[in-house]
Amino acid sequence: MKFIDAGGYTADRPWEALDLGEFDNATVRLHWTDQPYTWHVNDGPELFVVLDGAVDMHYRVNGEKRVELLTPGTVCCVETGDEHVAHPAGTARILVIERKGSI
Repeated sequence: MKFIDAGGYTADRPWEALDLGEFDNATVRLHWTDQPYTWHVNDGPELFVVLDGAVDMHYRVNGEKRVELLTPGTVCCVETGDEHVAHPAGTARILVIERKGSI
């Protein structure tokens, strides 16, 4: 058994992750970031939960760009093929569950 203070987790570089575990073919990771990620499309579903801070999730629907503000406790379910990019407002800690080896 291990206990992690997610609010106290920091990293040496943006989007660095602390691997929390694997369940069947899924990974659970705690990310720390203070910089945006890059636009990408996941090759599998992803569960994105803001634990600390705030994140603007930019995404496209039929080519139209949209933005949703994610605050602590907000869950974002990303489907296979959804184009998106996360932009933290300051520092953020995010729990990500996705298929092992997902890009």
